[in-house]
Amino acid sequence: MFSVLSVAIGFAVLSAASASEASAQAYPARPIRIIALSSPGSGPDIIGRLIGGKLTEAWGQQVIVDPRPAATGIVGSEIASKAAPDGHTLLIVTSQAVIVSVMYRKLPYSLMRDFTPITLVASTPFILAVHPSVPATSIKELVALAKSKPGALRYGSGGSGSPPHLSTEIFKNMTGTDMLHVPYKGITPAMVDTVAGQVQMLISVIPAVLPTIKSGRLRALGVTTAKRTALVPDIPAIAETVPGYEFIGWYSLFAPAKTPAGIVDKLNAEIAKALKAPEFRERFTALGTEPRTSTPQELAGYLRVQTEKMRKAVQDSGAHTD
Repeated sequence: MFSVLSVAIGFAVLSAASASEASAQAYPARPIRIIALSSPGSGPDIIGRLIGGKLTEAWGQQVIVDPRPAATGIVGSEIASKAAPDGHTLLIVTSQAVIVSVMYRKLPYSLMRDFTPITLVASTPFILAVHPSVPATSIKELVALAKSKPGALRYGSGGSGSPPHLSTEIFKNMTGTDMLHVPYKGITPAMVDTVAGQVQMLISVIPAVLPTIKSGRLRALGVTTAKRTALVPDIPAIAETVPGYEFIGWYSLFAPAKTPAGIVDKLNAEIAKALKAPEFRERFTALGTEPRTSTPQELAGYLRVQTEKMRKAVQDSGAHTD
């Protein structure tokens, strides 16, 4: 009985592996659609097109990027979750998509349950910057200032639950400081008011804030990566003063759940190869991002860790959907 069962199980495993290998060899059989949960010209859209171009070169099939920014990406995520699990519909998942997944109680999909991880693609550092009138030239001095005047410093963000909001709230919690959150409808008006001195501080992506730093309209105090980044090597990491602090944006690629492992591995290998191309690094640098790869298993673990980190940040900050 045991031997018959063992043989049956072994046969089933071999059959599944053979089917996965066969599907990978035939893949792609038609054009591939990459759903980006943001507007045309945004980071996910551009990165999707860069990756798509390389996949087309490698496999000869057209890759179409489909921007779906509606409802903070919920609509696009639902479409991807219900697509056939054959590798012809992919989804660019970002750190913002994870924040959405923990802020909304009822979603028509689950990032954990309804998708198969393929690979990380890029990471995006942020810069903590202050208005020149703030008497602090380092993170250490900023923390001391904030502690001496609880609630006096105001910081801007792109809205409740946005990465600039949550990254600053984590900073506050880790440093034991109290600063007033001033939410805006997007990072651009927050930047305008920070430059004008209406608020004293913000955390923002590099392309948005770096011109104001170079012109002297804002002062950079630290980057949010665990260590200094090659994108702005002269700016110290916040973690040099606040051990353990890290907050980065990231881009990754997922397929619908139950996509064959052979197809996932084929995509993973080709994308890892593409990310080594010099033109990728140049374009990524312009976006304020750095190429980053992973195995599907590593991405699955990373998603779990980031989901719990964002869940705690949302709860601690009181972030809410408007």
